[in-house]
Amino acid sequence: MITTMTETRPVLVVSGDRTRAEHLAEALRGDASVVTTETRGSAAAALVAGTQGETPGLLVLDLSLPELDLQRLREALGESAPPPEPLDAVERRQIAAMLRHTGGNRRKAAQLLGLARSTLLAKIRRYGLETNSDTEV
Repeated sequence: MITTMTETRPVLVVSGDRTRAEHLAEALRGDASVVTTETRGSAAAALVAGTQGETPGLLVLDLSLPELDLQRLREALGESAPPPEPLDAVERRQIAAMLRHTGGNRRKAAQLLGLARSTLLAKIRRYGLETNSDTEV
């Protein structure tokens, strides 16, 4: 079912970049839609599941979110036989999740991941996670 912007179903914009999310939300609000922005995947998932208010009629999702599992998203959208996810994407998502789990403590994250701290730091730079506010690095 396609929901038109003239309906009053809420819109949810999910992006790790709050500025980008707010700019897009402002553009979508031009049609008098109720637009919510969220930077955390867990909070967005609760909104999509309908556990916190009305289920959004439109979901705008930033595909560069580090914790986003693209394979599961494809399966949920009904795409058949998706190609395997690249190892870099899986590793990036795991590192971001571990940094969130440890509250940004790189030493502890490296220990739990079974990596040397210097290796973890190199991977954080490689995947651009050093400035990601979601990981609190």
